[in-house]
Amino acid sequence: MLNTCKMVIPTVLATMFSSTIVAYGFARFDFKGKSFLFALMISTMMLPNAVLIIPRYLLFRNFGWLDSYKPFIIPQILAFTAFFNYMMIQFIRGIPRELDESAKIDGLGSFRTLFLIILPLCKSALFSVFIFQFMWTWNDFFNPLIYINSIAKYPVSLALRMSIDAQSAIEWNKVLAMSFVSISPIVFLFFSAQKYFVEGIATTGLKG
Repeated sequence: MLNTCKMVIPTVLATMFSSTIVAYGFARFDFKGKSFLFALMISTMMLPNAVLIIPRYLLFRNFGWLDSYKPFIIPQILAFTAFFNYMMIQFIRGIPRELDESAKIDGLGSFRTLFLIILPLCKSALFSVFIFQFMWTWNDFFNPLIYINSIAKYPVSLALRMSIDAQSAIEWNKVLAMSFVSISPIVFLFFSAQKYFVEGIATTGLKG
């Protein structure tokens, strides 16, 4: 559980921060090549994970990141997941630009406008990003299996699989108990933040 938290929490926080920065740039600024870069970002959503796993493995191996949590955390610092970027872009586009103009008149720069004006209004969207990324990373089995070799660094998903021994009788009572413990944080998180999660999915900006 501690290994899973070490992997999941920095990944989620990095995703929330980077996707907000990227979304703010696409939603509020005009720059050369914006349409091309946006189309390129959206096109990455169409690539299946099976196509990317070998190039990413070779890249992370050359960086010396294997058998660590860096393959999960560092790419998210660079806004790796296009889905979250797109979701935040659509949400920020729904926020009236008049708020930005008022902030500019009051002397706020771009970053202060983002953190003092835009970010508080993106609370429901950020909760959606948080919940989605938390659930996906917590439940991820394939990527930790590829990148993490040391048993001492295994997250819950791999540890749960290790509890099922194909060579001997399976103690289902222990497997089910461990399964319950592993899904408890996700269930608690979902129901405690359900209100914000639904708002983030159902809306694309301010109401009224």
